[in-house]
Amino acid sequence: MPRVNWVLLAGVIIATVGFGSSSALAGAYGIAVTLTMMITTVLAYFVVRDGWKLPAPLAIGATAVFLAVDALLVAGCGIKLLDGGWFPLALGLLLFLLMSTWWFGRARLLEGIRKDGLELQPFIDALQPQALQRVDRTAVYPVADASTVPQALLHNLKHNQVLHQRNVIVTVVFESEPWVPMERRVEVHPLGHGFWRVTLHFGFMNTPDVPKALSLAASHGLQVPLFECSYFLSRETVVPARGTGLSQWRERLFAAMSRNAGGVVEFFRLPDNAVVELGTRVQI
Repeated sequence: MPRVNWVLLAGVIIATVGFGSSSALAGAYGIAVTLTMMITTVLAYFVVRDGWKLPAPLAIGATAVFLAVDALLVAGCGIKLLDGGWFPLALGLLLFLLMSTWWFGRARLLEGIRKDGLELQPFIDALQPQALQRVDRTAVYPVADASTVPQALLHNLKHNQVLHQRNVIVTVVFESEPWVPMERRVEVHPLGHGFWRVTLHFGFMNTPDVPKALSLAASHGLQVPLFECSYFLSRETVVPARGTGLSQWRERLFAAMSRNAGGVVEFFRLPDNAVVELGTRVQI
C-alpha cells in the first residue's frame, strides 16, 4: 500500500501539471465521478440479488431509479469528453488492460503447470520411500494448485535426490469475508508416505501469516516445527510462446509483470532464512 500511495501521488501531480489548473480538470473529474456512481449502482444490484438473496424484480426496482439518474448525469458530462473527459476513460482502459492481462496470464500459467505436471496422489502412491534418502526435517511447499506435484519438489528430488520426512503441500485460500476465525483457519488431509495437504483459510482483512497458521495444524495431528522446516518455493519464469491464446504483446507484458510482481515471502510472512527458491520455465 505505501507504494500504491506514492504512485497515486505521482499520478495526481502529473495530471494537475499536465492540465494546468484544477478548472481544466473539471471535465475529467465530472466523468470520473458520474461513472463511478453508475458502476456503484450496478454493483449494488449484485449485492441485493446475490449477496442478500432477494428476488430479481426487487433488486431491479431498488437500483433502476438510481441507474437512470446516473445515466443522465453521465450523458450530461459526455459533452466534456474532448475537454479532459477522455483522461479518466484512458486511465481506466489502461488499468483494465493491465488487470485483465494479469488475470488471463495467471490462468494460462496455471494451465501450463497443470498440463506439464504430475497428479499429486498417484505420484505419492507410486513412491518407494525406502529407496530414497529421507531427511528428518519438514518441507513446506506453498502452491496455487494442490492437485499436482509442486515443481520445487520435483527439482528437489532430481537435483538433491532426497525426500524430507514430512512434506506439507500448502494452499492458501482467501474467503469473501473479512475475518476467518482460528477454528476454521486450517484443514489437514494426510496423503500417505509422509505427505499432507494443508489448506489455510484467510479473510481479506486477515494477515496471511503462514507459519503462524501452520502451527495450528498440531491440533490435527501434524507437527510443523518452526525451526526445523524449510519452505520450498517454485519461481516460475514465463516464456512467451505463439499460438497459446494470448497475443504476443500481451504475453510479453504479462512476462514483464510477472518478473516485477511482489514475492510471496514477504506477503505470507515466511522466514527469510528458511526459504529455498527453485526456478522453472513455463511457456504460456
